[in-house]
Amino acid sequence: MSKKSPVSRSGRFTGGPAAEVAKFTESISFDWRLWKHDILGSLAHAAMLHKIGVLKKTELVAISKGLNQIHKEIAAGQFKWKAELEDVHMNIEAELTQRVPAGAKLHTARSRNDQVALDVRLWVRDEITALLGEIAGLQRALVSLGEKNADVIIPGYTHLQRAQPVYLAHHLLAYVEMLERDCERLWDCHSRVNVCPLGSGAIAGSTLPLKRELVAKLLGFVNASGQIQLTQNSMDAVSDRDFMIEFAAAAALLAVHISRLAEDVILWVSAEFNYIKIADAYTTGSSLMPQKKNPDIAELARGKTGRVFGNLISLLTLLKGLPMTYNRDLQEDKERLFDTADTVRATTRLMAAMLNNTRVNKAACAAAASDPALLATDLADYLVRKGMAFRPAHHVVGAVVALAEKTGKPLNQLTLAELQGVEPVTGTKYFGRDALGVFNLKTAMAKRNLTGAPGTKEVSKQLARWREQLS
Repeated sequence: MSKKSPVSRSGRFTGGPAAEVAKFTESISFDWRLWKHDILGSLAHAAMLHKIGVLKKTELVAISKGLNQIHKEIAAGQFKWKAELEDVHMNIEAELTQRVPAGAKLHTARSRNDQVALDVRLWVRDEITALLGEIAGLQRALVSLGEKNADVIIPGYTHLQRAQPVYLAHHLLAYVEMLERDCERLWDCHSRVNVCPLGSGAIAGSTLPLKRELVAKLLGFVNASGQIQLTQNSMDAVSDRDFMIEFAAAAALLAVHISRLAEDVILWVSAEFNYIKIADAYTTGSSLMPQKKNPDIAELARGKTGRVFGNLISLLTLLKGLPMTYNRDLQEDKERLFDTADTVRATTRLMAAMLNNTRVNKAACAAAASDPALLATDLADYLVRKGMAFRPAHHVVGAVVALAEKTGKPLNQLTLAELQGVEPVTGTKYFGRDALGVFNLKTAMAKRNLTGAPGTKEVSKQLARWREQLS
């Protein structure tokens, strides 16, 4: 156990770590996922070391060739990770040094502190890009389902009680709007991820004339205006994990939105609602009850939200008491980060696939939307257009609803005399023969022409806008 690794133990130590210490401190079991970004960073760092004269041209060529070969082997699953080398950085560097003697120079002016900060930023940057694509896929699935059922009207709900009629497409587009805000948050997070920390060393930079700008440019740390983005404080650079927390927070809010969508799907697919049918491939059965067809994708999407929340809280708690600068505690950040990215990406992708394999039960939706009580507010608006103030109009329509319940009639089957009799003094003045026309659902939907309202023309316009934006 006293055998020393040339990479993991410095001359300061007379022996290797105890077996239980090595097992407790290793991170290669999870941070191997950073291999691609670690190699990219090393290639850029090597190019910079050549530029400042630390590496000869032949050494740069040999190191680059060695790193690219290791890249191919890892990608092909042929690379053997060694737990005794602790982490992804040491595994790759040790293997490189065995093959290319000049690899021993690669760590010049570089610490694992700024190296891991770089790797994780590169990884999160890629994950944001991938997640944005998957969110767009979910948005397209929602828009497509809305377009295929553009004429379908359902009750809108408040307090999970029927409230007013809305187009199904309008309901689905509400989630498209939420998801768009998630995209905006992720892009905003990306601007702070996209900053290069390499060159900060362990804590205090380097006495060598490093060209940090070159490394940043090679690795794409450039903003929309073409300006190179470099960290401006070496102590902050090696200890900053704010960008991880921002990503985890944006992911948590995305998970909230997906969970809310999942809840609607779970309700809609139930026998009580029966608004939608999900394809068999995206449901499961019961081990006991042969008739069951369960919306497990949606239920798991809802359940995994708690997991994403937990990762965010873990990261916040991890950082809250750390002194400057790097502390080994930060090794605990990666599993939470990786799990968050994996979870939200898979959930987003599966929800999109499920919706693309969902059909709407138009008859059940039409039956639910035919409830004339959904247009009670329209009746109050009718009285307002006749000159009654809204508060009294609200009171009068409330009395009309009470009368309908008392007589056991739907609102649209009350007679004009019954409407006028609710308020004998003013009823005749305000309720005319056209009052019952309020309950024509098609007409009622056509009148909702405000921007953002669930009116016929407005919903069509919004569907077209999103179809174009997502194409």
